[in-house]
Amino acid sequence: MDVKNLETFVMVNELKSFTLAAGRLGYTQSTVSFQIKQLEKELSIPLFERIGHTVTLTNEGEKLLPLAQQILRLAAEATHISGNTAPEGLVRIAIAESLASWEFHSRFKDFHEKYPGIRLKIIATSTDEMFQMLGQNQVDIVYTLDRRIFNHNYVTAFEAPVDIHFVTGAGHPLAGQTQITLEQILEYPLILTEKNMSYRAALDDLLSQNGRETMPIMEVGDTQLIRNLLCQDLGISYLPEFVVAEDLAKGNLVSLPMTEIHPDIWRQLLYHRNKWISPELKCVIKYLQEE
Repeated sequence: MDVKNLETFVMVNELKSFTLAAGRLGYTQSTVSFQIKQLEKELSIPLFERIGHTVTLTNEGEKLLPLAQQILRLAAEATHISGNTAPEGLVRIAIAESLASWEFHSRFKDFHEKYPGIRLKIIATSTDEMFQMLGQNQVDIVYTLDRRIFNHNYVTAFEAPVDIHFVTGAGHPLAGQTQITLEQILEYPLILTEKNMSYRAALDDLLSQNGRETMPIMEVGDTQLIRNLLCQDLGISYLPEFVVAEDLAKGNLVSLPMTEIHPDIWRQLLYHRNKWISPELKCVIKYLQEE
């Protein structure tokens, strides 16, 4: 059995298209059709139903899929062990914007030097948009910063709870106080991430329950910009601990002791259960799993 035929089979299933699979693999459409027919002939079973412009797995194809994925994983591991080829190719990641700047601002140089053949396409977007793209195979993996997600269609490669803090500059009037209320915080200018972003949504939900709403002087997804403005004692923000940990350690920012909000926010790295984990994707997953 030709491993390339299995790779084509898996790719056609992922993209639900012979044409798109041919483009992704660098083949002609006739080559993809021949490979699938060759595999069907060898196994004496139909693998796809081709009705109109749709391509779906038959029951027999559903049974073959996990076996094909396992064979491809083992083949990739064997190639990697032999040292014949280094991982190479494009990996598409949909990620929360604050996670993107944190994960890639200092560690990516080492990753690139180790795997120069791997190219990344980083798409910073909302959680809803991430899963739309994942479902349409427009991205290979998603890295969320949101409420914890449970779904049997996705494999969780990594997850960890995230602490969210009200933070401000060391020279702010509230800095150094031992007990602060939400009412006190709302008396000062706020610089927040966009509405509907996970932890911002948790803050807005609590305020709406009490008939209040935030009126930030700036809304922006760039957490680096927010940190810079806070260090100028311009206002207060509500940010994940990993975003501000370095500034807190240096004393540039301080965490305000306000305990009225307890958002259940997690970092989660997920991919579709039917996704073939290529060598390059495996390397990226390992990179993102490391702190």
